[in-house]
Amino acid sequence: MNDVLKELGKLGLVPVVKIDRAEDAIPLADALIAGGLPAAEITFRTAAAKDAIAAIAKARPQMLVGAGTVLTTQQVDEAIAAGARFIVSPGLNPKVVDYCVKRAIPVTPGVSSPSEIEQAIELGLDVVKFFPAEASGGLAKIKAMAAPYGGIRFMPTGGINADNMIPYLTNDRVLACGGSWMVSSDLINAGAWERITELTREAVQKMLGFAIKHVGINSADETEAKRTADLFSCVFGFPQLEIPASFFCGQGIEVMKTMGRGKMGHIAIMTWSVERAMAYLERNGVELDYDTLRLDAKGKPEFIYLKQDFGGFDVHLAVRRA
Repeated sequence: MNDVLKELGKLGLVPVVKIDRAEDAIPLADALIAGGLPAAEITFRTAAAKDAIAAIAKARPQMLVGAGTVLTTQQVDEAIAAGARFIVSPGLNPKVVDYCVKRAIPVTPGVSSPSEIEQAIELGLDVVKFFPAEASGGLAKIKAMAAPYGGIRFMPTGGINADNMIPYLTNDRVLACGGSWMVSSDLINAGAWERITELTREAVQKMLGFAIKHVGINSADETEAKRTADLFSCVFGFPQLEIPASFFCGQGIEVMKTMGRGKMGHIAIMTWSVERAMAYLERNGVELDYDTLRLDAKGKPEFIYLKQDFGGFDVHLAVRRA
């Protein structure tokens, strides 16, 4: 898979932007960056699109900016010349796709049927846009269509919002989702940058789904651990489960049989995607301990410790289950 598309996958959400005034491009980019989502698909539905892409690409190089609603090879040339790093189209135009593929330009054309998926594969693609997602059958249709095509992944767009994005984003066949609810034209035209930042931040936090999975308490030895675990069970009635390294008391407490990581112990933070969470944390200056990285059977990150401690507790990420 192309590196740019891999970056989009780590971001998880791609704001789909219809912009009417090029002068709004930089304030919009700043609002998205402040909200934790340095990416935008600027649609070629307005005359301002090319200039908006150029402004963002020049002034905010940390933004992963692409061009959407690209219908012709001429628009591909205009978008790339302006600084777009990827191309998105609403349908699968073989001429446009082939033009991009031959020039190593990341392109995700819209599909909504198995025939179109097969066309995309024949053209050399491994990522396609599923559009319009909700109107075309949603996640159920993605699951049904994806089954025969093991190497293809989807970027559903159209009807995706904060209320329905999690089932999409937790499906292995979904690379990322496109959405416009946090960057509506009304908000952009009103210059409501703080509101866009707020909606973007809410979307990112919901996508990541950070929550405490359990707190691990260190013990000098197994005897002390058993005594502590029995106390939790006796006082609060928490069921107790012993595993080789620890005792679990209920759902939220792990009593270690030794002095494990951290001065006091550890805290497990669960997230819908450890990979996206890692990318988010590193964008925000958090260092990760890659010596502790653990991958699942499919090669995706499922566990990693942060280098920084929190009040004497080491912190690790773990996968959140639905």
